[in-house]
Formats: sequence, structure tokens, C-alpha cells
Amino acid sequence: MSRKGNCFDNACIESFHSVLKRELVYLEKFETREQAKKRIFEYIEVWYNRERIHSSTAYMSPVEYERRYFQALREQVS
Repeated sequence: MSRKGNCFDNACIESFHSVLKRELVYLEKFETREQAKKRIFEYIEVWYNRERIHSSTAYMSPVEYERRYFQALREQVS
């Protein structure tokens, strides 16, 4: 949440909401709130985190980027 006098701390989540709306919400017609919740969960957990590549993570999915990050940390400790 944005604090008084700090307009930039919300930028990441606002960017994500923009992508979510553009890639899912505006393209589908949901019959029920429960259906919308299920599709948004699937979008985030299956597509966005595991398959969708991101320029900010060297064109890897977030899961792959995190896996490589922790692998590199383990190698540094060893």
C-alpha cells in the first residue's frame, strides 16, 4: 500500500494488475464470481508464475528465475 508522500511503492502491483486485466479479465466473460476467482488463480499460479517469461527476470518465468537464484546461492555456500 502506498504511504503518504511515496507514490512509487505501489508501482509493481499496479503493473501486475494492468497485465492481469489486459491478458485475462478483459478477454473473458465470467458467469459467476467463483468462476472469476478460479480463472484468476489459474492464470497467476499456472501461467504467470510458471510459463510466462518476463523481461525483468532475463526472459525467464518467475519460478525458473527463483530456482536459478537459489541454486546459485547454494553453489556459493558450497
